[in-house]
Amino acid sequence: MLLYMSNSARETSSTPLHSVSVAGAVVREDGRLLAIRRADNGTWELPGGVLELTEAPEEGVVREVWEETGVRVEVDELTGVYKNTTRGIVALVFRCKPSGGAERTSDESTAVEWLTPQQVSERMTEVYAVRLLDAVDGAGPHVRSHDGQRLTSAR
Repeated sequence: MLLYMSNSARETSSTPLHSVSVAGAVVREDGRLLAIRRADNGTWELPGGVLELTEAPEEGVVREVWEETGVRVEVDELTGVYKNTTRGIVALVFRCKPSGGAERTSDESTAVEWLTPQQVSERMTEVYAVRLLDAVDGAGPHVRSHDGQRLTSAR
């Protein structure tokens, strides 16, 4: 695909800046989903983080899941693209399957657990729970936006 940006588009008064993150929706054979409790704010989320400049998205998700959980994964497919419109973060979520390692915490996680879909809905805020639940619904990839607290659009 050829991407083209006209000079007029670059001459606008504000230049949008975005951060790209990746997250792993790691699904075990029994249907449980890997989640972490973040060390910085105590919230439950998918393992993931900022994509490094030189990495492919799939490489980034493998690295982030390993760093935060001790679980090795194989990436299956992209299941969603999520934009936090308040913070300018675009998150790519990939369904993965565990392929080794053992659960452990890290500097970024105080707990690592395999949750049922019901537990995901109970422990996570909507904007994070939907990312895991979208990954297992088979209807993706989903494209959604949110303001950090609530979904503002869905496909």
